[in-house]
Amino acid sequence: WRNLLATKELTRCNNRWSEAQFNSFIRSTLRKASMRWPPKNEVLSKARLERGIYLCATGHQAPASIKIDGKRVNNILVDHLIPIVDPSTGFNTWGDFINGLFCDSDNLQVLCKSCHDIKSKEERATATARNKKKED
Repeated sequence: WRNLLATKELTRCNNRWSEAQFNSFIRSTLRKASMRWPPKNEVLSKARLERGIYLCATGHQAPASIKIDGKRVNNILVDHLIPIVDPSTGFNTWGDFINGLFCDSDNLQVLCKSCHDIKSKEERATATARNKKKED
């Protein structure tokens, strides 16, 4: 399986996609489907203080959207307390990925964009350190 990734051999979708392209397609399709997962909406509803204002899990109020470079962007994100893919171990199986993605509301929290960016940066740093360690 790793050889397929290394050679980028086209083995999926009538020999038009590599294994990495196929995995990316499956991952993005599952993430899009998770947007309609009821526990996500339940967590958002509980965090809503008033129209357009939410309580970030870190304890402060945050508007639903903000302007960045003149564009209005979502400022409220539903985040997994336990990451879908553990940054210290990496991807395990599709079953683990799906179970992590479609979890109950007790593993979800509402974060504002800046708090989510901080958490994501820490998780990326852990994953990068893991990958560097593998290379050595």
